[in-house]
Amino acid sequence: MKETTAPETPQKSGMLRHMPLVAILIAAIVGYFTLGEYLSFDTLREQRGTLLAFRDANYLGLVLSFIAIYFIIVAFSLPGAAVASVTGGFLFGLGLGTAFNVIAASLGAFAIFFAARWGLGRSLAAKMDSSDGTFKKIKTGLHENEISVLFLMRLIPVVPFFVANLLPALVGVKFRNFAFTTLLGIIPGAIVFTWIGVGLGEVFDRGESPDLSLLWEPQVIGPILGLCALAALPIVIKALRGKKEF
Repeated sequence: MKETTAPETPQKSGMLRHMPLVAILIAAIVGYFTLGEYLSFDTLREQRGTLLAFRDANYLGLVLSFIAIYFIIVAFSLPGAAVASVTGGFLFGLGLGTAFNVIAASLGAFAIFFAARWGLGRSLAAKMDSSDGTFKKIKTGLHENEISVLFLMRLIPVVPFFVANLLPALVGVKFRNFAFTTLLGIIPGAIVFTWIGVGLGEVFDRGESPDLSLLWEPQVIGPILGLCALAALPIVIKALRGKKEF
């Protein structure tokens, strides 16, 4: 008699859906304690000559390797994203460096989004839809102002990048809006970090490390806060008109 296999139980299927997000969280924790000293400016200083020689000998290979490594750093929330962004400017200049940084960081953000949406996000969004309390109001308000809120999460420097990737997936925002606001919203910060990297060689020659506090200089943070105000404007207008509750 032909044996038949039992169908996969809903419980087992649900557990499998959570595995990508669990893998990301485990990698983030392990990476925090083990990779910090390697993904650093000291390592970049030591490997400076090797990287420049490889760039001159195999430019396309270095571009693909850089995007792949940066993608892994972001997708698994490993330490070193700021170092990677600065490295993009150091190796490729302001224009191409910013483009490669944005591409790699966006792809990593998409990976986290889908990992969270496929597992925990699906069940959490369903629970929020079926509830009648505060969570349902929050989700409704978010969806009514989705683009503005997502832009704010990208532009406000104090919002961790991992949080800005994870929360939208958990509350069920549309991926096209998430992708659009990610690609555009991270450009200002990417330009700043890439710009720091452009002058990194001179900084190393002086025996110093790059000053990432440049992001908080008035001439830099001012325009970013201006973009934040612009992104928040539709929410403010709706609130003043009293037509929407958020």
